[in-house]
Amino acid sequence: MEIAAVEARWLRAPIPEAGQHTSDFGRLRTFDAVLVTVRTKDGAEGFGEAKAAVGSAGDCASLVTTVERELGPALIGRDPRRITEAWERMYCGQRGELALDRGRSFPDVARRGPRIAAIGAVDTALWDLAGQAHRVPVVELLGGACRDAMPAYASGGWGGVDRIGDELGAFVERGFRAVKMRVGAMDQHVETSAVRTLAARAALGPDVELMVDSHGTFSLPEAKRFARMVESANLRWFEEPTPLDDVEAAAELRSSTDIPIAVGESLSTRFEFRDVLERRAADVLQPDVALVGGITEARRVAALAETAQVELAPHLWGSAVSYLAGLHVAFASPAARILEVSLGANPLLRELPEWPPTVEDGQVKVPEGPGLGFRPRAELVDEWTVPL
Repeated sequence: MEIAAVEARWLRAPIPEAGQHTSDFGRLRTFDAVLVTVRTKDGAEGFGEAKAAVGSAGDCASLVTTVERELGPALIGRDPRRITEAWERMYCGQRGELALDRGRSFPDVARRGPRIAAIGAVDTALWDLAGQAHRVPVVELLGGACRDAMPAYASGGWGGVDRIGDELGAFVERGFRAVKMRVGAMDQHVETSAVRTLAARAALGPDVELMVDSHGTFSLPEAKRFARMVESANLRWFEEPTPLDDVEAAAELRSSTDIPIAVGESLSTRFEFRDVLERRAADVLQPDVALVGGITEARRVAALAETAQVELAPHLWGSAVSYLAGLHVAFASPAARILEVSLGANPLLRELPEWPPTVEDGQVKVPEGPGLGFRPRAELVDEWTVPL
């Protein structure tokens, strides 16, 4: 096998007005992602995803440029099955050969953020190709599934105190036994977030698991106060409580509460997750395949979670590509026990793929198709491509 082309397209899918919501990211009117295609000389295609931001919308022009002008040309003519070698070459740039010779990384100076997202998209596409070549799901290449199915939690929850119970209750009516809601700066006041959370618990009753996500917008004192106010809500976890630039804040919060702390959706590479674990700042690790560095790096984070005896719960808020990639990583890890399913309007998740992901009675089954199990609808790729 030989790589013949590496292509990237910025997709911008409009969200219908009825499906738009407002959070600390503002009003979200589009879902944006970069769809990367790695094509071999014999015509096989693998797909990956990169994102410019952890939320729905973002300017992805620089990602397209990085993939097509920097990463892709260096891989043309190489064997797509040598995935780890490709990752190191992309990560180390011009010193890739030196890094492979010495057995340790010499990372490019742009070793975080958009460049890692771009690397991850190419990496995921290579895993997709490998699964197709072997006619097995990627999870089989990662060691096989640890479970036949996993429970899913419905991810949404933007309603005010008078609506949050009905919003989350509608998820339960669809078969979910765990739900997640948003809190933090979008509420203006800590007390408002606490009242909404307690209202949600009252509406759901004691048997439905409840998580909260503040997108890193609480200060440490605010996060501590919120945790004290919602102790009776029996939260499954408190996600991204404080800005992840301050890992010590998350660690201090974790030491002050019994509520499990979840972090990681915006972190890049295993090295940032290592730092979180060394500071004992998390009970749940949440790598996003489209941001962390692809399937290769997400499986390394999974190994860290398994070693540290903490939970793995990949961030699955993106297109069908990163959603499926996260499923393969999660099912291959014993540390993963529950999966995120976006209940926000997301055309890239539900309309873009020829075979949209399914959830049955709150459960997600292990992926079965070859590779990722993803093929895009060509007409939507053309319709949603942002010209550059």
